Order: sequence, then C-alpha cells, then structure tokens
Amino acid sequence: MVIPTLIMFGLALIFSLMAYSKGQHIQGFKAGYLMTAQTLPLLLFAFLMAGMVQVLLPPDIVSKWIGEGSGFRGILLGTVAGACTPGGPYVSLPIVAGLLRSGAGTGTMVAFMTGWSLWSFNRLPMEVALIGWRLTLIRFLSVLIFPPMAGLLALGLAKIIR
Repeated sequence: MVIPTLIMFGLALIFSLMAYSKGQHIQGFKAGYLMTAQTLPLLLFAFLMAGMVQVLLPPDIVSKWIGEGSGFRGILLGTVAGACTPGGPYVSLPIVAGLLRSGAGTGTMVAFMTGWSLWSFNRLPMEVALIGWRLTLIRFLSVLIFPPMAGLLALGLAKIIR
C-alpha cells in the first residue's frame, strides 16, 4: 500500500507543478477538493460496510455459502450479489476485500466483480433510456455467461496458483 501511495503522491506533485507553471493550480485544487467532498462520504460508508461484513458474517457461514468449497452455488451467489451492488469500484472493491477477509472464495469474488462490471442491474434503466431496450438486451445477453464462467475459471486457477 505504501508504493501505490508514493506513486500517486509523485504524480499529484508533478501535475500540481505543471498546473502551477500554467497558473491553473488553484482551479485544479478546487476541482480536486470538490471531487473529494462528493466521493468521501461514499468511500467512508463503503469501508464501514466492508468492516461490518467482516464482523457480522460468521466465517463458517461465509465459507459454506461463498467460500472456496461452495462451488457453483457460491459463484452464482457472487455473480448476483455483484450485479446488485450499486456504485463504482470504490464501493464494490471494499466489499470484496471484506468478504475475502471473512473467508469468501476466489472464484466467488471474481464472479462478484465480473457480475458487478458486466451485469450491473442498477445501470440497466439508464442503458435502456439512453441506447434503447434492443441494444441493452443484446449487450446483456452477450455477457450473460461471463460472470459465472470467470468465477469457474478463477476457481480452477486458484487451485493451480497458490
């Protein structure tokens, strides 16, 4: 976690110096502050939820339903849970991290992330409104099998890569 933080610090410093040289650093700081103010509450609640998942879900239940031994049932649960998870990666990734720490399986969490990315039920109404029901349906049907397939593939790879 230290290396990515240092990289982001370095990039922010370089971009700040570039903006300063053009006299636009104040605008950049204001824009960054506004994004932080808008996103920070969501991040806090996502991390709080991830922490609560670790505390509230007993490891034996997590293991039974979505652990390494849960098989295809766990992969399907992960897929649907991911598809139902609202928000961006700042919401879904802390949830995945919390579930992994509670004993969730690799295949299930890959299915979760792939379901969140490709199915995203909360995005479907916007897709229909903007690009129409036909293209939305074609897109959804085109990716329907990928989250469970990705979960199964990850399950197999997790056995090989230890």
